[in-house]
Amino acid sequence: MIEFGTVFCNCGNNAVDRLNITDIIVSKQNRTVDVEFADELSSITTKLAKEQAKRTLGNVPVRLRQNAAFMRHDTNVMFYNLPKNKEPGIPEVIGRVQAEDMLIGRPIRNEDVVSIASINEGSGQVTITGRVFDADEREITSKKSGKQMHIVTLDVTDNTSSITVKMFVNKGEDDSRFKDLYTPVAKALKKGGAGIYAAIRGRAQYDDYAKEVVIMANDIAMLPNPPIRQDNAEVKRVELHMHTQMSQMDAVNSANQLIDRAVYWGHKAIAITDHGVVQAFPDGMHASDNNKRIKVLYGMEGYLVDDTKLISYDVTEGDINSSFVIFDIETTGLYKDRSKVIEIGAVKVEGGEITDRWSTFVNPGVKIPEEIARLTSITDGMVRDAARFEEQIDDFIKFCDGSIMVAHNANFDMGFMKQESKNCGRSFDLPYMDTMVLMRCMYPTLPNSRLDTLCKHLGVINAHHHRAVDDAEATAQAFMKMLAELKKSGKTQLAEYNKIFDIRKAAVKTKAFHVILLAKTYEGVKSLYEMVTASNLKYFYRTPRIPKSLLAEKRKDIIVGSACEAGELFTAVVEGESEERLCEIADFYDYLEIQPIGNNQYMKKSSHHPHINTDDDLRELNRHITELGEKTGKPVCATGDVHFMDTEGADYRKILMHYKGFKDADDQAPLYLRTTKEMLDEFSYLGEEKAYEVVVTNTNKIADMIGHVRPIPPTKCPPVVEGAVEGIENDSINRAKEIYGDPLPKEVQERLDKELKSIIGNGFSVMYRIAQELVRKSNRDGYLVGSRGSVGSSFVAFLSDITEVNSLPQHYLCPNCKHVEFMVSDIGQSGCDMEDRDCPKCGTKMIKDGHDIPFETFLGFNGDKEPDIDLNFSGEYQPVIHKYTETFFGEGFVFRAGTIGTVAEKTAFGYVKRYCED
Repeated sequence: MIEFGTVFCNCGNNAVDRLNITDIIVSKQNRTVDVEFADELSSITTKLAKEQAKRTLGNVPVRLRQNAAFMRHDTNVMFYNLPKNKEPGIPEVIGRVQAEDMLIGRPIRNEDVVSIASINEGSGQVTITGRVFDADEREITSKKSGKQMHIVTLDVTDNTSSITVKMFVNKGEDDSRFKDLYTPVAKALKKGGAGIYAAIRGRAQYDDYAKEVVIMANDIAMLPNPPIRQDNAEVKRVELHMHTQMSQMDAVNSANQLIDRAVYWGHKAIAITDHGVVQAFPDGMHASDNNKRIKVLYGMEGYLVDDTKLISYDVTEGDINSSFVIFDIETTGLYKDRSKVIEIGAVKVEGGEITDRWSTFVNPGVKIPEEIARLTSITDGMVRDAARFEEQIDDFIKFCDGSIMVAHNANFDMGFMKQESKNCGRSFDLPYMDTMVLMRCMYPTLPNSRLDTLCKHLGVINAHHHRAVDDAEATAQAFMKMLAELKKSGKTQLAEYNKIFDIRKAAVKTKAFHVILLAKTYEGVKSLYEMVTASNLKYFYRTPRIPKSLLAEKRKDIIVGSACEAGELFTAVVEGESEERLCEIADFYDYLEIQPIGNNQYMKKSSHHPHINTDDDLRELNRHITELGEKTGKPVCATGDVHFMDTEGADYRKILMHYKGFKDADDQAPLYLRTTKEMLDEFSYLGEEKAYEVVVTNTNKIADMIGHVRPIPPTKCPPVVEGAVEGIENDSINRAKEIYGDPLPKEVQERLDKELKSIIGNGFSVMYRIAQELVRKSNRDGYLVGSRGSVGSSFVAFLSDITEVNSLPQHYLCPNCKHVEFMVSDIGQSGCDMEDRDCPKCGTKMIKDGHDIPFETFLGFNGDKEPDIDLNFSGEYQPVIHKYTETFFGEGFVFRAGTIGTVAEKTAFGYVKRYCED
């Protein structure tokens, strides 16, 4: 492959590979490539080479010559790296430098480029290529010659490692050389730029000042940036699952970078789905506004909790004195379709007292896994002589007849019993209650929903946790104490429990599943914001959680996707739920997701998934979800779960993951933004037609269902406070007349009219009114308020008690007869700096005031800049004033603003250092 730009030639298996290339010359100006071969070119070789070049160069002319006597000129030079100790073949050409690309020094030609990671103190003369990501320069005096010199310091990376490059340039006659070197570098780094890509030649040596190996450069050339991956598909995919830096300590690229890449590839749409937040929306909006060539799909990866789990199921009558069978089971695993029951323990409770017990081992017919044996202390020998499930189920059903079943996490136990009974032609459809959900409702402050936590809270001793007999006994003891509490509070009717308890709020501490939410319309964006608010204020537990019932209420203009392996559907597939249950789960979603198997490689190493051992096991999970899509009529979409833009982003993310305590941080999943072809190749095992459907057709279909939505309205939406306009206008005029008299002096009247016109005309009166009331409230309560910033340039703010700064030009004011004298000054003098003076009319000592600050400082030259009124309230008084703000808008409509923090440079250095040390 020969690619224009930074030139690459990679070996394959055809005739071209075996030819010895003696020279390659790239003309940057003419966009031509000359390739000289030492060997004779056959017609087949020529044809293959030209075809290969055309595929990658397009219409760029390529000339193939044999034994051409090319003369190398400084106006057209390059370098490439011949593999050492290998037979002559097509070299990997990693760059080329022409004379006009040289920043300083002699042209770099035919050098062996080395990786930065390979450089050490003894490397001597080296040539590297890489991106300059930081630069500095300063002037020093040479200790030897006493001459003034520039020292330029560049930090360079080639993604194998990074190194500091230094160069000394004499001051004076060599200033032009210094500018040629430093100016383009500094320009490329300005305002967070990516920096230049460069070729650097110099000597590697230990630097006593830096205390590390550096390169003392002689020659530096600027190269074109390395080639970016292309998406050359005729019809492009749409990425529906992508995280930005706003996914806290999880993703590494900004919304701008990711959207720019999608635009570069020609994608028509791309989604933003950060974890639990929508803070990347403004950046996404601005990025798409700038080019108008892509539709941003605004969404979120939420944390969904299933609040549809009830306290009681099919319990239509009965009270706390009814007959209950509290039971527990032990199994060979967690998955109903492939695990077996190995023990059943049950306790009967009638009238609040234990009246009977039932327990048995069950021969599962399979070997008990070592992990289960360790957890339960049940061995193969203990169940070897026990009867099979089908031989004991009738006896257990007879024991339970007429009773309400009770279990902790009852859906698990009842689900197993129903499945095992169904396998042997029986039915276990009995009414049941769940102590786990009841526990959450009765004791919401407990840290989790585990049985041992409940027992500890109620003072119940569980002799042997994870043995069915003992767990059933402990659950029965706890249940009886719960019934006694319910009796005291008058909650005796079992059928009412699902209504009288707040099950939605109680579900917050349950397992959260990931879910993708995409807003279709403006109403959808509003619903998304409402769910974000509720998840943080009402349903926050470790993460901001969204109850399933709340999503059902708000989903009218929301598209709901099943998300990644942490989603409800994928989890159910892994856990072996029945096909009927899987279809029921899938039916809740608008589309189903499958992802590259590399995203889920960790499952092969996890003890929680003993049945997933190979890549094909992972592929089978995706096949199953694809089949579910066909059964339920739901589109299946292939998504990337993007956390970084290119593969090297994994190196950055592993540092963050290591800091967060992940033991497998080095085993980063390939969560990069993939091209259409990369995704089609990934899902080729589904067949060409189905792969195209899930990668291209369906992702575009979802994108087409979503309109061009702005997450922030284009027009200003100021809050409404009744009487704000009249209040600010009247207060300002009355206060001005109180200070300066009636009629007002011309200078005062003109300034007042100018400001009121701008403030009222642009809808800013309410901002002034709120600030005014907050300051007055604080002052009445005995706490001073400090205003800061440009609000001091507003005369109306001064008259409204928002600021103590009078922004009028410096002047004298008589407090007695209101005589005013404005003083003209070219240097912006403040009134307090003027000499004392008595009133020429009444002899009263005059007030000196005014700081000569133009109103434009606050609201801009057109008077329409959004006002930023900063007020400093006393620390101990802040909660009071925050609460008082609700009087304007009502409870639940006022929030404290937060600050999005970034990782400071020193903190980031600490993360990397800790990672390297560990």
